[in-house]
Amino acid sequence: MELLLRRLGSERDEVSFAMSGVEIAATSPDGEGDSTIREARIEVARRAIFDIIDEVCGSAPELESDWFAVSYVA
Repeated sequence: MELLLRRLGSERDEVSFAMSGVEIAATSPDGEGDSTIREARIEVARRAIFDIIDEVCGSAPELESDWFAVSYVA
């Protein structure tokens, strides 16, 4: 987890990453706002977070994206 977090950094593409106990927590401004569109925005944010992790892992042969679970804090 620490290696992935080092590769991600604390912020990438407006998503913040931080260790939260034994997991990485991701926060994004896409989860904020009007409740009528909030669920759709949360799904977009989750996909963006997955894409970031997949990209980072794809560029680091020692990491596999399917090894990790990252929580999303909306």
